[in-house]
Amino acid sequence: MIAAWILAETSGTVNTVIGFFTRGGLFMWPLLVCSIVSVTTMILRGLALREKNVMPSLIQDEIELLVPGGSTERLSRIVYHDSSSLARITQVALQYLRGPRSETVEVVQTRARHEMVRLEKGLIVLEVIVGIAPLLGLIGAVSGLVHVFSHLGLSSGASDTRQIALGISEALNATVFGLSIAVPTLIGFSYFSRKVEVMSVEMETLVVELINKCYYGRSSREFEPAKVPPVPSVSIPTPVA
Repeated sequence: MIAAWILAETSGTVNTVIGFFTRGGLFMWPLLVCSIVSVTTMILRGLALREKNVMPSLIQDEIELLVPGGSTERLSRIVYHDSSSLARITQVALQYLRGPRSETVEVVQTRARHEMVRLEKGLIVLEVIVGIAPLLGLIGAVSGLVHVFSHLGLSSGASDTRQIALGISEALNATVFGLSIAVPTLIGFSYFSRKVEVMSVEMETLVVELINKCYYGRSSREFEPAKVPPVPSVSIPTPVA
């Protein structure tokens, strides 16, 4: 009894959704594609931007526990076997510790910008869907209204008025569908953009802390090139004829 009631309710809901979709017109199909792409992108970004995949707690703890001027051998082994963004930035910083501090900071900043681009991968898709979904819905609504008013006057009386009202309500299905796609996509885009920004600031703070600890107590003279003393000139006596 309960199973039959659930089956009837489910089939009724499915029929309602299918009817809503089919009455929306041709532009419901690209909107459906946008909804699938949006949901897929948000799921993939949600998995990729988990903190353990971007900033593993093991590397964070190792940087925070590092003694100023201490050995970075253990940290080097950890980041070598890790593929997170923080690990790649830290690895670049450790590779350039023998050079001047300004050069190390410049190289790390370049790598950090590259990692930020990787973290933002896919967000442009959400941004595009936020822009085009309402427009596709609006085009679908206008197309439906054109179809409705093109048949205006073919019938008369109350039947004509009823058909116009029904046609307008069906034409607005595309607008409703477009907005229902754009709103959650905008929420997802704003959330992931903010998350990338926060993670970038946290990674920058950790790497700057690491560089400060590694250069602690080191004089800038250590990185100056050695001065080679000038070679004294030797005068060759002119032979006497």
